[in-house]
Amino acid sequence: MTRLGAAALIVACLWATGSQTAAQAPEVARPIPAPANPLPPEQESAGMTRFSFLVYGDTRGRRDGILPQHEHSLVVDSMLAAIKRLSSTPYPVKFVLQSGDAVNDGRVARQWNQSYIDVVSRLTQEGNVPYFLIPGNHDVTSGSTVDARGRKEGLRNLLGAVANLIPPEGSPRRLSGYPTYAFGYGNTFVLGIDSNIASDDVQFEWAKGQLEGLDRSRYVHVMAFFHHPVFSSGPHGAVVEPPTAVLRSRYMPLFRAHHVEQTFAGHDHLFEHWVERYSDAIGQHRMDLVVSGGGGAPLYAYRGEPETATYVKANAASKVYLEHLVKPGPAPEDNPYHFLVVQVDGERISMEVVGIDWGAGFRPYQSNAVELRDR
Repeated sequence: MTRLGAAALIVACLWATGSQTAAQAPEVARPIPAPANPLPPEQESAGMTRFSFLVYGDTRGRRDGILPQHEHSLVVDSMLAAIKRLSSTPYPVKFVLQSGDAVNDGRVARQWNQSYIDVVSRLTQEGNVPYFLIPGNHDVTSGSTVDARGRKEGLRNLLGAVANLIPPEGSPRRLSGYPTYAFGYGNTFVLGIDSNIASDDVQFEWAKGQLEGLDRSRYVHVMAFFHHPVFSSGPHGAVVEPPTAVLRSRYMPLFRAHHVEQTFAGHDHLFEHWVERYSDAIGQHRMDLVVSGGGGAPLYAYRGEPETATYVKANAASKVYLEHLVKPGPAPEDNPYHFLVVQVDGERISMEVVGIDWGAGFRPYQSNAVELRDR
């Protein structure tokens, strides 16, 4: 073989090796583009006391990784209509909360890129609203520790998808290395928790510190969102799952201590509403626990009341009393795809449940709206 031929062979081998390496590089989730008008720095919105935000969860689809999420797209169509409708009112939509299970298997970047990213991008681009996602078990696996098998792959994709949307690493409102964060807008403070790792001490102490450090003269409303519901009468409520057990034993006392007013969760693909009433040294209080998992995943139905007596007994010192304000229907077709419009009006908060497509007439309260307070 001539020197020229040998050189050509070496170049060809190097090219083939490089091509093979490139082909083997793992696909990663694309970042959702940020809205043109993100939330302002907290101090700049301090005077805002009238606005709305949207809440939903469980958008994973039957054909994730193959086609865009169809049912989720229908929900987004209606959300965009709500954003437009409210833009000319005193209660414009300022952000969206998604409580997890964005895709069926978050470890697979193709599912984010092919099925989820472009659907959500309509909210940040056409709707021009900030979007906040917290992980569900389908996004980062059900592992309960930060080093659980498969979690790293799912977390890499989730954090890649929301890189332009949540507080950055190094921010005082972001737990470093975690998908756990908080933000404030106007008179409202929102805490986002990864409930898959609810037992993680680092996350708990960080969340506790966020609540302890709040200026409550400004933040009249404090709320949390996470994937696993504290109480549910859907398929996931029949047995107390480990994340739910920790939420009940550690986070609920923390929330009561700091008078968290609302929690928003998903996991069960339906809508239901619980109210916890309790007492402390300064009086009686109410916490609304809302399950909204109608973002596009296969719908679930009522499976029976969860066991709550143990929880109530354990919290007898706080005189805890639970009310199941809205129960899901007994069949999936009774529980339509939906999202929530939460309206903040000074010290008052109200909520509208917006049914989608065939569920447009959904009226869980004999209407589709409720004020989150005792009259």
